Amino acid sequence: MTLRAARLSLPLLAALSLGACADATRSERNLGVGALGGAALGGLAGSFSGNAGWGALLGGGVGAGAGYLYEQSQRAQDRAYLQGREDGRRVRRRY
Repeated sequence: MTLRAARLSLPLLAALSLGACADATRSERNLGVGALGGAALGGLAGSFSGNAGWGALLGGGVGAGAGYLYEQSQRAQDRAYLQGREDGRRVRRRY
């Protein structure tokens, strides 16, 4: 009976945890996705060596770092876009 309850409760738990991300900022989403993806890949790689827990822990940390770097890259692109748009407006005003 315990296995059946777990099969029913895990999808519900997954849906509820995804619902908690509805109000997350872009930075929080990028960090979360990076950490989750890194933990999944780390756990998978760690399972081959016999220690999935450590693999998931290390992978989550590396993934969170990658998510942070991705967010910083996106912010730099946003700033460059806005700067270019402002420069274009200034040029148009002269003529």
